[in-house]
Amino acid sequence: MIALENAAYNYGGGELLSDISLRLAPGSFHFLTGPSGAGKTTFLKLCYADLQPTSGRVTIFDRDVRTLTRDDVALTRRRIGVVHQDCQFLDHLPLAANVMLPLTVAGKMGDAQDVSDLLGWVGLSQLADARPPSLSGGERQRAALARAIITGPDVILADEPTGNLDWEMSLRLLTLLVELNRMGKTILIATHDLNLIRQAKAQVAARVLRIRNRRIQLAGADL
Repeated sequence: MIALENAAYNYGGGELLSDISLRLAPGSFHFLTGPSGAGKTTFLKLCYADLQPTSGRVTIFDRDVRTLTRDDVALTRRRIGVVHQDCQFLDHLPLAANVMLPLTVAGKMGDAQDVSDLLGWVGLSQLADARPPSLSGGERQRAALARAIITGPDVILADEPTGNLDWEMSLRLLTLLVELNRMGKTILIATHDLNLIRQAKAQVAARVLRIRNRRIQLAGADL
């Protein structure tokens, strides 16, 4: 699905990630840990072709990212849902319209019932007409997840999705991601929250990766 072969990325004249070889298999669940500045967000960007490796190879759905045109990248990203740490919305649009934006950009007509069902699944049915500035942090993150999966992606990448949430809301978001994995979706979550990882490992066969010294390693049982 997504594979890195001896991939590296240089940033600001120095190597941020080095010699990374990893494959995200269909239906797998991964956590990515590491200290701030270690390269977690950069790694995620390599996985959805927002960045290209400075050396090595990254393939997404069996396509080398270096061969992708701008249109190819756009089509590829419809199969990858991304939940950013700082989720942005169009404040003048109601929540339902914000969630439908990926379909609108793709030139597809969103089905109102599908959007309603999706908002219900993330527990936001009553806020379909609300404007983003009125939403709490937890509501924004759940709305970001709904927007990320509106196109029916095969892979969901989440960058510190619970970083600004309390524990109860973090567990609620984790439950949604676990449900997606049980539906066959590939999940990769970048997080520094070890308690969240421990909670997930009690529910799903999650593989834990750690960035250390610019490389990715399998985390040990100490988690």
